[in-house]
Amino acid sequence: MPMLMSIEGKQQQQQHRCKMNNSIGRMVRLLIAHVGSNKSGGSKMRLLLLCSLTVSFSLFLLFLASRSLSSHHPPLSPLPGKGYSVVINTWKRNDLLKKSVAHYATCAGVDAIHVVWSEPDFPHNSLIDSLKKVVRSKSKGNREIEIKFDVNHEDSLNNRFKEMRDLRTDAIYSIDDDVITPCSSLEFAYTVWNSAPSSMVGFVPRMHWLRDPTETCLEEQYIYGGWWSVWWSGTYSMVLSKAAFFHKQYLAIYTNQMVPSIRDYITKNRNCEDIAMSFLVANVTGSPPIWVEGKIHEIGSTGISSLGGHSARRSKCVNDFAAIYGTMPLVPTSVKAVDSRSTWFW
Repeated sequence: MPMLMSIEGKQQQQQHRCKMNNSIGRMVRLLIAHVGSNKSGGSKMRLLLLCSLTVSFSLFLLFLASRSLSSHHPPLSPLPGKGYSVVINTWKRNDLLKKSVAHYATCAGVDAIHVVWSEPDFPHNSLIDSLKKVVRSKSKGNREIEIKFDVNHEDSLNNRFKEMRDLRTDAIYSIDDDVITPCSSLEFAYTVWNSAPSSMVGFVPRMHWLRDPTETCLEEQYIYGGWWSVWWSGTYSMVLSKAAFFHKQYLAIYTNQMVPSIRDYITKNRNCEDIAMSFLVANVTGSPPIWVEGKIHEIGSTGISSLGGHSARRSKCVNDFAAIYGTMPLVPTSVKAVDSRSTWFW
């Protein structure tokens, strides 16, 4: 199976562990011999303590070395399906857009890169030509990655989820222009999505919490839970579309079937389009999303999430969307997909 470490990788890791174990064994034997030759009881206790600390520290080094070794695993090859399309949402950050396009052009499985453009001016030909040149230079093998600008005449966060009729893949990887996902993590997430193509699969989990019913003075029933609440509880009900896979059918549903008042709400408030997509997918499937363990790197400056009152505005979105749906479609879960090749304890 693609998630398992190769035989060669396992042998290399086992040899590395054996060398570390032999070194630890020699250190312990020397310390024990020294303790035995020492006549002072106090000195023996100090040396025994030193021995215990040395063994513990050595085991910790062994753990780190094992993780470092296993992190250099081979790519998942061949990737299942037809690959995926990277959809980058951008806004007046051409320098970040160039970095993102250059990175994702190197990742296996990328069939096309779509840039969602909502600026008042059309993208300059120089920008389009430079990105095409970057894609050609970064593409590996004989792949021909298509890069296309999806130009919108209206400035709305809904644009990132507009239906795209010319997509050649079922899988979409939705990303912000300032987020870089390592190719190995991206490839693993794609294999997870292939096992559950109706689900949202992503790297940024969030949760909706039911408010304490004793707080009668508050009208809102739900609270939007950020990363720390997920970290503390291990529970989530959304994965944000700033770094997530989903099926292209959800673009058509979002554009043509979702309640129009939700799109109007997002255009007016300039927020919560990612929560709206989580509601949509959960309402269609009746299932939770899938959180994939992996690092993403944010290369831009802080966004709207760093502004004061962000959590309150997100909580209001959750409650308003639940009222529009007439129910709460989000499904909590505590399941996380982990790549066993890069994790010692799993």
